[in-house]
Amino acid sequence: MRRALFALLVVAGVTILTFVLIHLAPGDPVYLLAGDGGSPAYYDEMRARYGLDRPLAEQLRRYLSAITTLELGYSFMFQAPVAKVLLEHAPASLLLGTTALLLGTALGLLAGLVCVTARSGGVDGTVRGLASALYAAPVFWTGQVLIILLAVRAGAFPAGGMTSARESLTGLGWTTNVLWHLALPAFTLSLPLAAVVARVTRAAMLDVMREPFVLASAARGFSRLRLLLRHIAPNAMVPVVTLIGQYAGQMAAGAALVEALFGWPGLGYLVLHASLHRDYPLVTAAFIGISASVVSFNALTDAVCAWLDPRIRLS
Repeated sequence: MRRALFALLVVAGVTILTFVLIHLAPGDPVYLLAGDGGSPAYYDEMRARYGLDRPLAEQLRRYLSAITTLELGYSFMFQAPVAKVLLEHAPASLLLGTTALLLGTALGLLAGLVCVTARSGGVDGTVRGLASALYAAPVFWTGQVLIILLAVRAGAFPAGGMTSARESLTGLGWTTNVLWHLALPAFTLSLPLAAVVARVTRAAMLDVMREPFVLASAARGFSRLRLLLRHIAPNAMVPVVTLIGQYAGQMAAGAALVEALFGWPGLGYLVLHASLHRDYPLVTAAFIGISASVVSFNALTDAVCAWLDPRIRLS
């Protein structure tokens, strides 16, 4: 109950803060809706229609009252209910975020295992140096490099979009085309996660290798591979799972730059354009969804960690 109450407070705080900041930002959505050639009376009518002529405190009170009934408002930019707009763009973000999460986790775990098993040579240092560079590189820079090398010069992948605009595809052809467009943005988004998972996996496994039960198992004659997969890796997964859970909740927010760079029609791309057009209801509702996903994934991560390590349930 405490966790549920805390989660509601976090989502409420994000909602209020987002609503106030987007309203205080410079720019008037009425001019974006009606253009610059209207009369003052027409602009006043538009503000009254969308409730923008009321004080900020009253607008906030009315908005909070509306979302308690799951009424997220009406989008200025799309001229459609906000819930409908979000549902139309959510599958693209879910596909990109899930693919990037799985790819980054797999690459990071594999790199961490390589570092642990090849500590004596130069492989460990090379992988750690590469992971540090990938983690430090901004995703929009990495994405541009991949576009130049793999899309423009090599022509192996498309530079943007979710499907080919000049082709009308269905069934397996459409699925293949989407996956082809998904490759570069998902790989770009997965690289920072893979880098930090590799470093955390390596450090956690090296700590577990010094535990008495691992030394005792080695003294009984267990092979190195059995020690690694059966004893070391499962007991080193708690910090890795915690890290993955934090990234999972932030994928929707962190994908905004990647979606904008590759023209991927997801929630991040939607929020970016809605902010530029001062679409208050759409931006606020999107951040409500993002904050709720972060809180939910954090709670799920705690449950998985407690399942992996029973000692957490006793603390």
